[in-house]
Amino acid sequence: MSFDPRTTASNGTVAHVSLKGVVEADSFAEAIPHRITRSVTPILRAPEGPRDREFLFGDVFEVLEMPKNPGAGAAYGFARRDGYCGYVRAAHLAEGDGATHRVAVRETYFKATPDLTAWEPCAPLFFGSRVEVVGTTGDWSEIRQAPEPGSAFLPSGHLKRLGDLEDDPVAVARKFLGVPYLWGGNSGRGIDCSGLVQAAFLACGVSCPGDSDLQEAMHWQDVGRGALSRGDLLFWKGHVAIVSSPGWIIHANAHHMMVVEEPMEEAVARIAATETGAITSMKRPT
Repeated sequence: MSFDPRTTASNGTVAHVSLKGVVEADSFAEAIPHRITRSVTPILRAPEGPRDREFLFGDVFEVLEMPKNPGAGAAYGFARRDGYCGYVRAAHLAEGDGATHRVAVRETYFKATPDLTAWEPCAPLFFGSRVEVVGTTGDWSEIRQAPEPGSAFLPSGHLKRLGDLEDDPVAVARKFLGVPYLWGGNSGRGIDCSGLVQAAFLACGVSCPGDSDLQEAMHWQDVGRGALSRGDLLFWKGHVAIVSSPGWIIHANAHHMMVVEEPMEEAVARIAATETGAITSMKRPT
């Protein structure tokens, strides 16, 4: 029996304990939660790549195997957000998860002082990044930052509590308009079609995998062309778009090399003339 390596927590050397008797592996282990300590870092298909998807700051990576040299190697495990399996640079991980808030704007930054006019290096954080707020100073939230020492502050108005969900995936997707298309991307720095869909629906509390074929395989409601409404999804071979309003879709695509909102029929005709072909299904996430 074959297993999808993206969704099966086993690399042959180690597997999650839940897979005993299901897959063959040299050992089985419980996962140890680690948080991402970089603004963006890739989920790799193998220890040296290529990139399959991306993690954001504060995302939780459930580690099953750490490299012998954590400073140079990659850890194997799976994403807590959707179970996506792969490798992450061990130097970009820290144990534990104490996140309290998430970034609710397309992009923000953190800096060493809660002073708007002070010059100092700023590091970006993107929509969906998870942070642990440990205090506030005026309009700034102090967050725990690792592994770098010292304090880090970001604008409090750019944050929402983790349990404070969005209610409109289209409104979330529109935050990304103009963001460059990046294959396997998941951030406001660069994103692909399925990354956009995942960001939009996870923010609204709807479980959503990271790749378009996995999204299309979800047991969501099938809808007809004449019944499409805001928030429905159109699928092609290797592509997905969100219906944003009657006759319009929003999607990250390589034709425009960015996230755009455009007339549906115009996009459908253009895509049909490529190797991607015709629409394969239309679904309503539930």
